Amino acid sequence: MRQTGVWNASHGADAIGLRNLGGVNWNLTTATLVERAVRRGEASLSASGALTAETGQHTGRSPKDKFVVRDETTEDKVWWDTNAPMSPEHFEALYEDFLAHAEGRELFAQDLYGGADAGHRVKARVYTEYAWHSLFIRTMLIRPERSELGGFTPDLTILDFPSFQASPERHGSRTGTVIAVNFARGIVLIGGTSYAGEMKKSVFTYLNYQLPQKGLMPMHCSANVGPKGDSAVFFGLSGTGKTTLSADPTCTLIGDDEHGWGPNGIFNFEGGCYAKTIKLSAEQEPEIYAAAHRFGAVLENVPLDADTREPDFDDVSRTENTRVAYPLAFIPNASETGKAGHPKNIVMLTCDAFGVLPPIAKLTPAQAMYHFLSGYTAKVAGTEKGVTEPQATFSTCFGAPFMPMNAAVYGELLKKKIAEHEVTCWLVNTGWTGGGFGAGKRIPLKHTRAMLHAALNGSLKDAATTVDQNFGLEVPQEIPGVDAALLTPRETWADKRAYDVAAAKLREMFQANFRTYADHVDDDVRAAGPQEFRQAAE
Repeated sequence: MRQTGVWNASHGADAIGLRNLGGVNWNLTTATLVERAVRRGEASLSASGALTAETGQHTGRSPKDKFVVRDETTEDKVWWDTNAPMSPEHFEALYEDFLAHAEGRELFAQDLYGGADAGHRVKARVYTEYAWHSLFIRTMLIRPERSELGGFTPDLTILDFPSFQASPERHGSRTGTVIAVNFARGIVLIGGTSYAGEMKKSVFTYLNYQLPQKGLMPMHCSANVGPKGDSAVFFGLSGTGKTTLSADPTCTLIGDDEHGWGPNGIFNFEGGCYAKTIKLSAEQEPEIYAAAHRFGAVLENVPLDADTREPDFDDVSRTENTRVAYPLAFIPNASETGKAGHPKNIVMLTCDAFGVLPPIAKLTPAQAMYHFLSGYTAKVAGTEKGVTEPQATFSTCFGAPFMPMNAAVYGELLKKKIAEHEVTCWLVNTGWTGGGFGAGKRIPLKHTRAMLHAALNGSLKDAATTVDQNFGLEVPQEIPGVDAALLTPRETWADKRAYDVAAAKLREMFQANFRTYADHVDDDVRAAGPQEFRQAAE
C-alpha cells in the first residue's frame, strides 16, 4: 500500500482495520492538501488563494442522523432522552461496511490533538475521502509538532466517507446519512454527508463525554483575555455572535467555539476558527474578513464571481450557513498557547428575534444556571425552509446535540466553577429591538461591543440597575456610548401593548421548555426564570 507524508509505521491504517487501500496520504501539509483538492476537482481557489468547496445537499449538521452506541459502558452515563441510541450489532455492521467501502480508495489521514492542555487532550486520527476535508480538520484541530507524529497513538479515530450511504435496515440509521459514535471503542463513523463540520463536532462530543468524568467542564463557547489579563467566556448558539464578539482587537483570542475549564483555567479544544460568513464585511468584522481572504482558509458554500473569483458573502443561493475555517494564527491577537486563567466573566449570548430581552443584563448565579440550561436563541424568517416568523430555539448548555450526558451534569459543573472562582455572569441579546424581526431593527454591533466592554472591564460592577419586569433581570440604567433608551426593551417599542404580548409569549416558551429540568435543579434555579408581567399597562 502506497504511503505518502509523515506517518507512524507502527500504527498505520491496519490498526483500525482498513485494508487493501489505494493509498494513504499521511499528515500532508496545507499547501499539499490545497494542491490535491484542486487537482482532484474537489475545490477551487478564490482570488486571494482561499480554498472554496461546496458541501452538496448537506449545508449544515445532521443532528437527527447522529447516534451513540448504547452498551454497558454508556447505558448509565448517556442521556438517552436527547441522544439517539444505536445497538452494538448495528454499529459492527456499519463499521465492517465502512472498511469494505474504503477498499481500493486513496485516503487522507491526519494525526491531531483536541485540547491545548496536554494533560486533558484527546489524540485524534482522522481518515477522510476528500483532500479538502483533511485540510479542514487539520485547520480546525491542534497540529502536533512533526517530531511528535512518529509515536502518535490515537484515543479517537474518525472515518469520514461522504460517498458511503447507510442502510436503515442493516445499520439502524434513519437515512443514508449517519454519524455513529462509539465511546467504548473510540471510533466515529461519518457517512452520507460532505459537511465538514461533522468531524470537528464529533471530537467535541467525545470530549464532552470524557472530561466531565474527570471533573472538567467542556463548553460550547468562545473565549478571550482582556488587557488586564482577565479571561472571559462567551456561550451561545450559532448566529448569536460567539466568533464575532470574541474576536475583539483589544483582547487576546483564546478560541471561538469549544473550550474546557480545568484546574488551571480554560483551554481551547481547537487550533482554528469556524466563522459564519453571511454578510461578512471588512467594516463590521475586519479580522474575520481578512482571515477569509488568506491562503490556507477554507470557504464552505461561498459563491465566487465567475470572472474575478472574489467571494460573494452576500449570496445566499446555496445556504445561509456559509462559513470559513482558518487557523487561529490568522487572527493577529490570537493566543499562542490556547490557554488562559480562570474566567472573571461569563457571557451568555442570545439572538432574540422577538425583540423582548434586554441587550445586556447581570445574572445571579441561579439565573446563570437557568439560562445555561435553557440555551435560548431564535431563528428568523427565511433562514430555513418553512420558517415564516421568529421561532424560539432552546438548546441546553448552548449545545444540546454535542452533550452526551444529562444536562444537569454540565449545569452542576458550571455552578461549582462559578462559585469557586467568583465569576460574574451576563446575558447579552444580540437580536432585535423596537419590535421583533420584520418590525424592529437589529441591535447595532457597535453598541453590543460597547456594552460588553463596560461589563468586562468592571465599569458596570456598581452601576445603577432596574429590574426587568418580565424576566427578573438586573439591567444597567446607563452605559457609556449606548443610548439609554436601548437598555429598556419595552420603551423602544412604539406599541407597548404589542411588546407585552410578545413578552408574554416568550415567557411561556421559557417556562414550558424548563419543565424538562425542573426536577433536576434546586428551588432557587426554578425560581430564577421569567416572572409574570408586573408593569402597569399603558
